[in-house]
Amino acid sequence: MQSQMVGDVKWAKNKFHSIEYNEEELSIFAKRQIQSVHAFQQTHRAYTRTPLYQLGYLAEHLQVADIRVKDESYRFGLNAFKVMGGIYAVGKYVAQQLGEKVEDLSFEALQSPRVKEKLGEITFISATDGNHGRGIAWAARELGQRSVIYMPKGSSIQRLTAIRSEGAQADITEVNYDETVRMCAALAEKNGWVLVQDTAWEGYDDIPLWIMQGYASMAKEIEEQLLEDGAKPPTHVFLQAGVGSFAAAIAGYLVYVYRDNPPVILVVEPDQADCYYRSFTTEDGGREVVGGEMKTIMAGLACGEPNTRAFRLLRQYATGAFSCPDAISALGMRVYGNPLKSDPRVISGESGAVTLGLLYYLRKLTDNPQLCRELSLDTSSRILVISTEGDTDPQQYQTIVWEGQYPAYK
Repeated sequence: MQSQMVGDVKWAKNKFHSIEYNEEELSIFAKRQIQSVHAFQQTHRAYTRTPLYQLGYLAEHLQVADIRVKDESYRFGLNAFKVMGGIYAVGKYVAQQLGEKVEDLSFEALQSPRVKEKLGEITFISATDGNHGRGIAWAARELGQRSVIYMPKGSSIQRLTAIRSEGAQADITEVNYDETVRMCAALAEKNGWVLVQDTAWEGYDDIPLWIMQGYASMAKEIEEQLLEDGAKPPTHVFLQAGVGSFAAAIAGYLVYVYRDNPPVILVVEPDQADCYYRSFTTEDGGREVVGGEMKTIMAGLACGEPNTRAFRLLRQYATGAFSCPDAISALGMRVYGNPLKSDPRVISGESGAVTLGLLYYLRKLTDNPQLCRELSLDTSSRILVISTEGDTDPQQYQTIVWEGQYPAYK
């Protein structure tokens, strides 16, 4: 019997896509703005620039011109990118409370006893699948402050333990991610705590914006690394989306920098939490919300309500969105972990690997060549993907990569 791909990859073209320069949405990702953000992040002693690998043999195998992967498993020793948003947002909040500009301060300056003496104890609260919460807990602990972190139903015990190891009060709730966010918002208001969330809604916009600007520093690093390597800019960027803050931040900076020839931006989601895919299928292009438990191995992407600011940006600049079964993520994890010839090995977790899994699917496994033509995905394409996390749940990583859980074929 002929093998069949498990699950269906669904594609929605964004009918509202436009490459027209949008000053209102892109100005927050202007190069001078993100340089300032990046400069603050670099003041922390643990800062290192994460590698941008070239997967030359895989590019040849998939018949594209180039594949570059940004490996965020090396970020601040926390095995994921999320801390890039948390360190800047927490730092900027503390600076504002001091009546000072974060640009004039270092992380070390915010650790000084005079800050605690002036502001007292601050409690930061957040909802998370694991990576964001660990980043907030780490930043709070580094500043001598307190954190309270809640995780949605079904979250990994290993990720909960990692958050607690950073000094946070942390627990798993009995509701999904979006309900956990609402619970944290209510607790923040009741107790006078500071909510640090990367999703925005009416009346809650500043901190999510700062987090997005923190994420955009990764795109700045990518731009610098491509220039240092003498490489051309990407023609296609595959970006994971939960609430969309990460995807919009990376897209916003790259569109700003490469405004004369912006890359094709492709949003990638789990099929159990595909709010961007569903939004792009509607006639009016309004935000669609996904409810329920959203059972997917891509825990970092199991979010059903798009960030309002991120949605506006991606509604204009994303060419479309893919809705992917878990098998696509598992495929990406195995491809990363078993490189061709001298290509570097990347340990990529469930939310980190789905974009490479999708690229492999589109170039090798689908019987729909028309879609690749529609996306101009061909032998001249230069692909950028970002592995947003390492093996943040080591046991599940081994089950998928070593034991073959979530196979691509049946």
